[in-house]
Amino acid sequence: MNNTNWKNEFTYTLGVQAFIYGFPYVYLPQIRYKWTNIKSDSPHAPHIAVNSFWRASKMITSDYKDGGSPNNDTFYAIGILDLSKGPVILEHPDMGDRYFTFELADMSSDNFDYIGKRATGSKAGKFLICYKDWNGTVPKGIRKVSPSPTPWVIIFGRTLVDGTTDANTAYEISTHYKLTPLDFYLRNEPFTAENHAVWQPEDPKKDFLAPWKTMLKAMSENPPPEKDNLLLKWFSLIGIEPGADLDSLAEDIKAELIRAERTGMEILRNAALSGYGNTRRNCWNSPSKHLGRAGANNDFLLRAAVQCLGGIVANDAEESVYYNTRKDSQENDFTGINNYELYFPTGQLPKVNAFWSLTMYGLDFCLVDNPADRYSLGDRSPELKYDSDGGLTIYIQKNSPGKNKESNWLPSSSEEFYIVLRCYLPDPEIYEQRWFPPAVKKVN
Repeated sequence: MNNTNWKNEFTYTLGVQAFIYGFPYVYLPQIRYKWTNIKSDSPHAPHIAVNSFWRASKMITSDYKDGGSPNNDTFYAIGILDLSKGPVILEHPDMGDRYFTFELADMSSDNFDYIGKRATGSKAGKFLICYKDWNGTVPKGIRKVSPSPTPWVIIFGRTLVDGTTDANTAYEISTHYKLTPLDFYLRNEPFTAENHAVWQPEDPKKDFLAPWKTMLKAMSENPPPEKDNLLLKWFSLIGIEPGADLDSLAEDIKAELIRAERTGMEILRNAALSGYGNTRRNCWNSPSKHLGRAGANNDFLLRAAVQCLGGIVANDAEESVYYNTRKDSQENDFTGINNYELYFPTGQLPKVNAFWSLTMYGLDFCLVDNPADRYSLGDRSPELKYDSDGGLTIYIQKNSPGKNKESNWLPSSSEEFYIVLRCYLPDPEIYEQRWFPPAVKKVN
């Protein structure tokens, strides 16, 4: 390296780290804008006003193409909140024995609290969600959750659907989920959410610096935590700081930032697909104990690659653990050319207090299209056939394993794929990583 290009290399190498740190501030504004401003013909694609819920009424299928490895077990109730003008009240009815949860995440993709069966109980409740700077009075009969570190919040609600015959009931329950700004609640006025005025992220097709500009605008709107100030000061040395005018940078510096963004995205995709941060056993990955709050624990690659790119947001381990694998017992990548089996011996099925499921995904983080329209199997699958001693074999392959085995068939992609084993309200042996699923074996 000579004296003339050290600054470019410094910009590039630090730029890669800055992009990894700031990726949620690129991706989540895109999701927020898409869900508030772009209507889709798909019943699985949210379209929502600010401070309101979009509720799924059908199970997610391969028609959904927004990524995030969506589950096929629950109906989502998704909310996007603007707390800059005051708190919002979340209400839910008595849920009985039905599993439900509301995951509350800030605009860095970190969770800051939960409402639901595990966290707050199943009885009807009202909860106040506020930004950290709010210091008003909480009305009587309302429970305040932990304040959000950012003024914008994403809510991922999940309501268990116990098979297709339960879908209408599950959806009807979700229609009683309610979001109301505190000022409307105090005046006892009905609130109709009509605000779709969310700024549009910069277009990378028109401006190669668009991801950086989106990031810095989002950071201005949703300031990162003070604990990260040293990192932010470091990134400012190459012009990456909230409010910066990137167009005024020298052309060679702009070029290095563009290169850094491209490298950063490749790192994130590969880190997500390779199971970065996971504990690995039997060719399965068990997520880091920091997943869901990776940024709070200073693991910014985990936050960007696995938590945000891989899932948009991710549950805390006590709520659910998602084992994942894309390799068979011989450490070869899954492909639709081959047939596979996953065998749970007697007494070795996942121990959960809610449910478990096994779901198939393509490398685009979406469900795999298949002629059987089956995307997952689990303990609620009514036709699963168990061995006489209680063991269970699941057949993972593109084509039917035969009529007498189709009840245990998880159809695969014709290309490469990965699978996720979800365990909701897992036993401690799962979230403490003392139990792992058996390896998936190739059988042809």
